[in-house]
Amino acid sequence: MKKKDSNGGFMTIMDMLGQSGVLTLLGMGVVIGFLVIMIITITILGKIIHALGWDKDTRSASAAPAVSKQGEITAAIGAAVSQYKKNN
Repeated sequence: MKKKDSNGGFMTIMDMLGQSGVLTLLGMGVVIGFLVIMIITITILGKIIHALGWDKDTRSASAAPAVSKQGEITAAIGAAVSQYKKNN
């Protein structure tokens, strides 16, 4: 238990600053601890996924049509803008 101080149990500014400093350091420690645990977990999971071969890209054959489709869309937008500039 905390002893009563001479000013009726109220905290002084120095007491409040000390307590806020301790709480700040405790909060930062919890955040850093969580980040370290998260980094370790992600690293371990990445190694497990790589070891099981789940990191291979199975969509590489279907990615090529998407790129050409994107090129067609870009060309169509460019042609529409060019036509708009000619007419206006």
